[in-house]
Amino acid sequence: MAKADTPLFQRLLRAAAVIGVLLLCWQVAIWFFRPPGFLLPAPAKVGHVFISQPGHIGRNALTTIGEMLLGLVIGGAAGMAIAIVLARSPLMERYLLPVVVTTQTLPVFAIAPVLVIWFGLGIGSKIVMASLIIFFPVASALYDGLRRTPQTWLDLAESWGATRRQVFWRIRFPGALPSLVTGLKLAAVIAPIGAVVGEWAGAAGGLGFVMLQANARTQMDVVFAALIVLAVCAFVLRYLVSRLGDRLIWWAIHAEN
Repeated sequence: MAKADTPLFQRLLRAAAVIGVLLLCWQVAIWFFRPPGFLLPAPAKVGHVFISQPGHIGRNALTTIGEMLLGLVIGGAAGMAIAIVLARSPLMERYLLPVVVTTQTLPVFAIAPVLVIWFGLGIGSKIVMASLIIFFPVASALYDGLRRTPQTWLDLAESWGATRRQVFWRIRFPGALPSLVTGLKLAAVIAPIGAVVGEWAGAAGGLGFVMLQANARTQMDVVFAALIVLAVCAFVLRYLVSRLGDRLIWWAIHAEN
C-alpha cells in the first residue's frame, strides 16, 4: 500500500514545494518593490480573504465549477460527435470542417454578450460559452487521432473481412483514444476561461462575477483569491480527466483482449 501511495505523495510534495517557492517570490517582490495594495496585494492579505469570506468565495466557486463541469461534458460530447462525423463521412468533412474551423476564429469576448442576450444571465449562457471553447480542442484531437490510424492495422482488418463499421469502432476509435484524452486534458485547463468570460459579460454569481465586482472596488486581494481558486479548480479538473482518461484507455485495451 505504501508503494502505491508513493507517487501521489511525491506529486503532492512537489506541488507544495512549487507553491512555497511561488509564495516566497511573491512576498520578496512585495518587500523589494513595495507596490500599493491595489496593484499587488501581499500573500497574507489574499490569505485573509479565504478566512474572512469563506462563504462568499465558496458559493461563487461552486457556481463556476458547475459551469465548468457541464461545459466540459457538453462541449466534449459535441466535439466527439463532430470528429466522428468528419472522420466517417468525406462529404461532411469537405463541407463541415471549414465551418467548424471558422467558429474558432470568432473572439470569445465578442460572442459572450450575444450569448447572454440569447440565453440570459443565468447558468445557460456560461455553459454554452464553456462548451464552445471546449468542443474544438476535443474535436480536433479526436479527428486527428482517427485520421492517423496505422495503415497496417487497416490492411489487417480488411484481410480478415471486417466491415467498415467494425473497422471504425474496433480499430480506429480505440486507436484514437490517446488523442481524445489529450484533447480532454487541454479542454479541462481552458474550461474556466469559457465560464469566467461568460460571467464577465453578465452574471449574478460565479468567480468571474466576484472578480469583476472586486476589481471595480480595487479589492485586488479578492481578485487574487478568486484567481487562485480558479487555478486550483483547473488543476484538479485536469487531474481527474487525466485519471479517467487513463482508465478509459486501459479498459479499451483489455476489453479487446
